[in-house]
Amino acid sequence: MARKFNTLAFLASSAEEAQKAAKDLKAIYGNHEADEADVIVALGGDGFMLHTLHKTMNSGKLVYGMNRGSVGFLMNRYSTENLHRRIEKAVENAFHPLEMQTTDVNGNIFTALAINEVYLFRQSYQAAKLKVIIDGKTRLEELTCDGLLLATPAGSTAYNLSAHGPILPLEAPLLALTPVSPFRPRRWRGALLPNHVTVEIEILEADKRPVNAVADHQEVKSVVKVRIAESEKLTARILSDPDHSWSDRILAEQFSN
Repeated sequence: MARKFNTLAFLASSAEEAQKAAKDLKAIYGNHEADEADVIVALGGDGFMLHTLHKTMNSGKLVYGMNRGSVGFLMNRYSTENLHRRIEKAVENAFHPLEMQTTDVNGNIFTALAINEVYLFRQSYQAAKLKVIIDGKTRLEELTCDGLLLATPAGSTAYNLSAHGPILPLEAPLLALTPVSPFRPRRWRGALLPNHVTVEIEILEADKRPVNAVADHQEVKSVVKVRIAESEKLTARILSDPDHSWSDRILAEQFSN
């Protein structure tokens, strides 16, 4: 039985196309405040969708995106027609973000959430040296590289794929640990991890080889330790058209040129 969503809130990025789409859609369907609407319609690109999902985390709100940006991998096709019907037939995906906790060189602790990935990257001309610990056990005593990222299935087709990491089906209870330009160990190209593990990364020679850490769009400079684990308490909810579902998009990406 189709769900009924009567009230919509339209949120748009600052892009001209997105602003025009919001104006057109509000004229057709009306507009409600986000905290009062049944569904939030996000208009923009993938960056704006991630921003919207972060804002609505654990609110119980459903987010339906339409592409008015560039790539739009997380978005549905844009159309002004039959929007209520499209949303009623949409497939829901609920997922837990990664929680990143960092300690910087001054001892400050910072936490942030990542829907796509947490990644570390070198700050200077010198390669980073990292120690990788999984559930309290050291797996790599010293990884020399430009960076290292831990990606969710949702984020496995983003930076992780560009770094030659594996694409993960959306339903897979896995995380992808992928190095960026690894130098030593020369043959190590990453690992697939269960999504219930805790990953700790210690920065070796942090003063000489400074490293920054990023959770989606939130960056922390000059970290000495990073702890990453999937949050059990927080949930984001996204809707996708059944003929263009998020799961199918990720699967199709594995067969694209």
